[in-house]
Amino acid sequence: MYASVADLVERFGETEIIQLTDLEHTGAIDTAVAERALEDASVEIDGFLAARYRLPVTDTPRLLSLLCTDIARYRLQQPVATDQARQRYEDAIARLKAVARGEINLPLASPPPANAAPATTGGGRRVFDDDALRGY
Repeated sequence: MYASVADLVERFGETEIIQLTDLEHTGAIDTAVAERALEDASVEIDGFLAARYRLPVTDTPRLLSLLCTDIARYRLQQPVATDQARQRYEDAIARLKAVARGEINLPLASPPPANAAPATTGGGRRVFDDDALRGY
């Protein structure tokens, strides 16, 4: 998972996370419900990252944690999400699409997958590093 229940609480407050997860009305956060939403959000994020990064991402950049909490919160509010949660979700998806297109790069230690297309310059020319050119 790219975020934890503690991350959800830090960003949105304990009261809201209790309201969103406490289906049994115990007055406490239902960790299983929150973790399921975070896992679902992480899977959605992986769908965008798979084209450019080797999965699983082990050292989670802060951006992924922020996007994961926004997506999980939106999912927890279904079927009727607030306008703010919906906008944050839409913004998160837009950022993930930008990552998938290569417009946003994540500071990850793992190289892109072997089947990833070569990087290009703004003019569409391929860019090769020294390792790619060895032996030619």
